[in-house]
Amino acid sequence: MDDERQRFVNTVGDLLTSWNLSRATGRVYGYLLISAEPASSDQLRAVLSLSTGAVSASVRELVSWGLARTIPQPGSRRLLIEAAGGFEQLLAASHERARAFVRTLRAGEDVVEGEHAVARLRDVTDLFEAYIDSGERMLRERT
Repeated sequence: MDDERQRFVNTVGDLLTSWNLSRATGRVYGYLLISAEPASSDQLRAVLSLSTGAVSASVRELVSWGLARTIPQPGSRRLLIEAAGGFEQLLAASHERARAFVRTLRAGEDVVEGEHAVARLRDVTDLFEAYIDSGERMLRERT
């Protein structure tokens, strides 16, 4: 894999760790996104320098999130793996984490001290609520 593709794959791996996915899972997803053809587990293991277990766990996680799908091979137990859309599910999970944060921020209104702190807390709450609303609107428009 050339340097630019490697950099992309590693960057996706690093970014998806913030979504509570493993770096290996993110790297597998990054590779699948830029690959012209579905990949085998052996190919993913070799190209990404991952263990068989890491590839297997990554593929299972991606499939469970709807970010990849497996393609059975006639006459073989081997599967090919390809990236799928599915980013909507990651965004929905992010929204759920943001909703939990908003609930915590609202609970903080009971203990906040001073008008300046009240305004700051409400600003942060409003920002996260706007993020959730915008994302939900975008998801509705895509379906």
